[in-house]
Amino acid sequence: MKLGSFLRTSIGALALSGVVGSAMAQEVTLKVHHFWPGTAMAPTQVIGPWCAKVESESKGKMKCQILHAMSGGGTPPQLVDRVKDGVDDIVVTLPGYTAGRFPLVEVFELPFMTNSAEAGAQAAWEYLQKNALKEFPGTKVLAIWVHDEGYVHSSNKQVRTLDDFKGMKMRAPTRQTNKLLAKLGATPVGMPVPAVADALAKGTIDGFVLPWEVIPAFKLHELTKFHTETHPSRPALYSAVFIMGMNQAKYDSLPADLKAVIDRNSGATLSRQIGKIWDASQAEGRKAAEARGNTRMILSPEETDRWATASASIKDEWVAEVDKRGASGKALLQDATALLSKYRQK
Repeated sequence: MKLGSFLRTSIGALALSGVVGSAMAQEVTLKVHHFWPGTAMAPTQVIGPWCAKVESESKGKMKCQILHAMSGGGTPPQLVDRVKDGVDDIVVTLPGYTAGRFPLVEVFELPFMTNSAEAGAQAAWEYLQKNALKEFPGTKVLAIWVHDEGYVHSSNKQVRTLDDFKGMKMRAPTRQTNKLLAKLGATPVGMPVPAVADALAKGTIDGFVLPWEVIPAFKLHELTKFHTETHPSRPALYSAVFIMGMNQAKYDSLPADLKAVIDRNSGATLSRQIGKIWDASQAEGRKAAEARGNTRMILSPEETDRWATASASIKDEWVAEVDKRGASGKALLQDATALLSKYRQK
């Protein structure tokens, strides 16, 4: 082969190699970590479909490695740091599992705020952009939402009135729900949801507060007999805040086309969609409990109001705490309340 032909062939091969290498460099696998079993609603209706959409829109350049049930290591409270530090690329978790770390978004975990996860998700997204992004350094929040109404579930007796809480050890998911249960007269025991079944089986707790959605996934309807719902005409007893968060450095490292895919599949629209999914989940959870012959009751409006009155001071305590941290708790609570009202009307 003549030298000129050899050089042209070699240069062409190198150029092709560069193109192939560049194409391969664009392929990204996102490590997505969460605490639910793979059959639960969140991975099957939210995380899995989101990953499939991202892969489709990126034409296969971006894929997910979904790690169910903390199979990537660590504990649920560590997820917020795992994504911030880049151990995981994306997590779905509750900021409230790390008590006191995220006081500004805790406003949506105060008692008797809303009974619509869809409205709560929209309100939480707008509130986050205005007031609370500073609570998530190193993390790009892709979505934020609240779950559907949280209720009381117990193993040995039906909670019919405020007085029935006395002497009961009740699991709570977050700092604000710990305070709520204490105000209602119970002894609160904080723990993430994966620990609840074992605590019930060992008698460490007598019951728990949770939305219906997650109960079948952890078979908690098999370990309880009684379920108490607040009256539907009133805001929910409580809710908890979830985020889908992405490591900011990972996002920043993506080429423009893959960033655009993430951007199209995050934000206010995604938050609202997830809220709607949570709202629609109640019936299935109830069905599992009723199929076992468990007893479900709905409090009267008057008894629900007693619970609201007993726990009302929690909002004042939150305002005072936020004030001490240098923000206006009263203004933030008013903003969250106004946003919930705004989106409830739509």
